[in-house]
Amino acid sequence: MNITELARTLRISPQELKDLLPQLGFNIGQRAIKVDNNTAKKIIKNWQVLKHQLDIKKAALTQKLKEEDAKREKKVVFVPHALSVRDFAEISQVPVNKVLAELMKNGVFASINEKIDFDTAMIIGGDLFLDVQPKVGEDETIDEKNKLADILGKEETGNLLERPPVIVVMGHVDHGKTKLLDSIRQANVVAGEAGGITQHIGAYQVTRKEKVLTFIDTPGHEAFTAMRSRGAKVADIAILVVAADDGVKPQTVEAFRIIEAAKIPYVVAINKIDKEDADLDRTKQELATQLNITPEDWGGKTICVPISAKEGTGIENLLDMLLLVSEAELGDSLKANPGASAAGTVVESNVDKTAGPVATILIQNGTLFLGDQLCFNGVIYGKVKALKNYKGENIEAAGPSTPVKILGLKLSPAVGDILETGEGVKIKMRNMRPSASAGPVISDNANDENVPKVNLVIKADFLGSAEAIEESLLKINTEKVKAKIISKGLGNITEGDVKRAEDSGALLVGFNIRLTPQIENLIRERGVKVKTFSVIYDLIKFVKGEMQLLIKPEINRIDEGRIKILAIFRTEPRAQIVGGKVLDGRALIDTLIEVMRGDDMVALGKLTQLQSGKQNVKEVEKDLECGLRFEGNPIIEEGDILKMYREEKIIDKL
Repeated sequence: MNITELARTLRISPQELKDLLPQLGFNIGQRAIKVDNNTAKKIIKNWQVLKHQLDIKKAALTQKLKEEDAKREKKVVFVPHALSVRDFAEISQVPVNKVLAELMKNGVFASINEKIDFDTAMIIGGDLFLDVQPKVGEDETIDEKNKLADILGKEETGNLLERPPVIVVMGHVDHGKTKLLDSIRQANVVAGEAGGITQHIGAYQVTRKEKVLTFIDTPGHEAFTAMRSRGAKVADIAILVVAADDGVKPQTVEAFRIIEAAKIPYVVAINKIDKEDADLDRTKQELATQLNITPEDWGGKTICVPISAKEGTGIENLLDMLLLVSEAELGDSLKANPGASAAGTVVESNVDKTAGPVATILIQNGTLFLGDQLCFNGVIYGKVKALKNYKGENIEAAGPSTPVKILGLKLSPAVGDILETGEGVKIKMRNMRPSASAGPVISDNANDENVPKVNLVIKADFLGSAEAIEESLLKINTEKVKAKIISKGLGNITEGDVKRAEDSGALLVGFNIRLTPQIENLIRERGVKVKTFSVIYDLIKFVKGEMQLLIKPEINRIDEGRIKILAIFRTEPRAQIVGGKVLDGRALIDTLIEVMRGDDMVALGKLTQLQSGKQNVKEVEKDLECGLRFEGNPIIEEGDILKMYREEKIIDKL
């Protein structure tokens, strides 16, 4: 059985299988292409037991390492709200390459001179055994998280009223986050969205037992900053979604790291329990071994709720658990002053072709009214001309913990900005801060120069769409071929995008955007390949097809048998007719031939005709004599051995 087929049967990658088998007592070697059927049957039959034993060993080792780490004292380092990778390495006295490796492991691809924010430094610092603390001095500005804390801290206790908890849904890209929200809202949003994947950020409210809950969806994330701004920074509680049929994935780990760094309570939703291959115990085992999450029914403190977002199973229980966590762990902290000036965090930002800059804001204090003027860092961003709730309905005011879409802005805010109502100063458009709609991306998920790549320039309608696309592309990247995003942005394709694609030899891919006649003419002139899509699945399928073209097939040699030459009947300029006896295996027509004289290979050729008893045949078995036509360099002599083999092309499908 091919290793790839065996790996597919066991639902792991071929490389993972090769790494695991020696630990399970099967030493097949790292270069093995096939494994004999008996061994394969043993592996398949005992896989679950063997894997379980290995998981127990890993869990014990992980616990031992954690106990050892707990005894070590973390080094305290103080860093500003933003600094370069090089500066972080110098401050922490950690080699730059180690810092870069830790960033890459956590999905952030940056050079040594690029900036990272404090939260990112704190997350990777934890992995480097550092206690990263904020440095605030005369030359340091207070970051936006502290800014919001300042705004809320000014309120008098008597003015504070209870507000709904804000809940963020995090997890792997296809583990059912959006379907869960859909099930919670009992409105079929997914079916109405092209491709069944979140096209842009969603923020929604539901009522359970006369209590309002606000949910924020994270459809995909390009880097830690955007995800935190959209999720953990504005959330009170997190739901970590894990699929019961797929278990813990790298993005599950990444989401959990963010939840831990934000220090917010969380509930684990184990989704897709309706599927045939769902395995709750295996999923909980992975949570315990990989994330150190011990479920309540295993004697731990973490609430794990089995659900099926598709069937609606367990949703009410999940909502009840969220209310329980809200009351038990947050209590009186869920308060705000609805009578104050409004302040809130931007959770989505895009430029609408008719309405201009549009932002989705989660109000965190005060009440926002129609006509209010919004500012960021003292700069006027515009007046509220329209307010829309999560249903798309026009409303006149929005209080604390309410998500609302705002129209009427003159400038485009960035995700994570804290907007406030009040007076400010106007700025000229040429001084406008860059929006999320343009510019090259920092992340390069294809650093290995030896790996073939499909270069891409991506333009999308919403930031969430661009993030969902990028996350889906990361998922299909392999060690053999990668999709490299040269640039991504929001809005229609521009002349700059065309030039960038031309200069880098990239494919220009658009999602939910249109091509103007001028741009279409420019594309034809420059010979740039452009494709537009309205369904993310179709976009990913197209890129996958382009990547597949770059994968070189592996050649697998299959030995068929050996013939000892007993007679030479005829010699031609490029062929010979010879006779011999099959020593082992079989003689097979149309096989390739190595002519061996002693230990030396003296010629290569092909067996094009085969006879047994003067009859043309397709194969001759062991110990039988045959005649054959050899096409190749005609130097075969009596006593030579012909090694017959076939070459099988193995194409690694994405």
